[in-house]
Amino acid sequence: MAPAPILESIVDTVDPRKETLPLPEPARQRLTKAGIDLTKGYPYRPSVPLYLQDVYKIRNEERLYEDAGARADNSKKSLLLAATKVTDLTTHIGTEIEGLQLKDLTPEQRDELALLIAERSVVFFRNQDLTPQQQKALGEWFGEVEVHPQTPQVPGVPGVTVIWPDLFSLERPADFRRPGGASNWHSDLVHERQPAGITHLHNDTVPPTGGDTLWASGYSAYEKLSPEFRKIVDGRYAVYRSAHPYLDRENPNAGPKYIERTHPLVRVHPATGWKALWVNRSMTVRIVGLDKAESDVILNYLYDVYEKNVDIQVRFKWTPGTSALWDNRITIHNASWDYGGRHPRHGTRVTSLAEVPYFDPNAPTRRQALGLLDDQERNELGVTE
Repeated sequence: MAPAPILESIVDTVDPRKETLPLPEPARQRLTKAGIDLTKGYPYRPSVPLYLQDVYKIRNEERLYEDAGARADNSKKSLLLAATKVTDLTTHIGTEIEGLQLKDLTPEQRDELALLIAERSVVFFRNQDLTPQQQKALGEWFGEVEVHPQTPQVPGVPGVTVIWPDLFSLERPADFRRPGGASNWHSDLVHERQPAGITHLHNDTVPPTGGDTLWASGYSAYEKLSPEFRKIVDGRYAVYRSAHPYLDRENPNAGPKYIERTHPLVRVHPATGWKALWVNRSMTVRIVGLDKAESDVILNYLYDVYEKNVDIQVRFKWTPGTSALWDNRITIHNASWDYGGRHPRHGTRVTSLAEVPYFDPNAPTRRQALGLLDDQERNELGVTE
């Protein structure tokens, strides 16, 4: 029967045997210190919706959104001058900040952090003393915190998702050839009416070797395209799907279906005003208005531009107590599962929802806005100044 896999998956996620998995000690200490009640089991598992129609109703109305980065002082002096060290990890993406605790940031520093994330795509903070409650409070500053209808959560703190690969592997076994976790290039919550903005992942427990996460820049991926190819994708829309399937109440025997929504292939970040390529191999389904063969050729090329240009990527080595904050509007990411269950990994994630994606044909690229165009780019674009 076609519906069986999804029904089995839903039953599997509430299997009480999963609760016997031992919680890594650093995670237990952090959660206990934060006052999280672990006596009723960990993590908390929401009642998973079964039908597509019910999930479509979740956050299905447009909500007001103001980007925190758009409020910030462009110099970001309140944030950067308070740090003991600021290091750009690569030319195009990734910055590490030392000497600050996220829980202690002032309102001005929070806005400036949002702008820095919008400019550098992902920002890292090590040695953070951070409770799930404080992590959620910071997420609420950046936008409405997404409460996922499927994923495990920290008990009593809705919207703080548990990222625990050992738990996930009990439900979906993984091995070297079929790695677990989030080991594929993707961007979070692309199927939402107003998809994800900033995601904040705090890892309290990490393996001693491996488990790196990679991010790629959507700004730079777009800039890798020739000006003529940009004309092909500018203003076009694609269909983006959810990570989880559901049953159609009106035709349950048709088998699992995904939430699908239409968004622009190229979008503009409201804080920077820069264009970014916004596709990912995992959840971009097709380009609207093109035949499947045409859509597949273009999308596969765009995926390759994002995934195969190592100069527009950053690979980050985690240490315990590290936070990474990235902007899903301008990045894709991929978690390496090379530690393969030999060591525990545990963290908590908060995702803030953002605006309805939009395209502006007059928006510049990042390199244009920052005056970084080389002679070849100037010639291609017809720039004379």
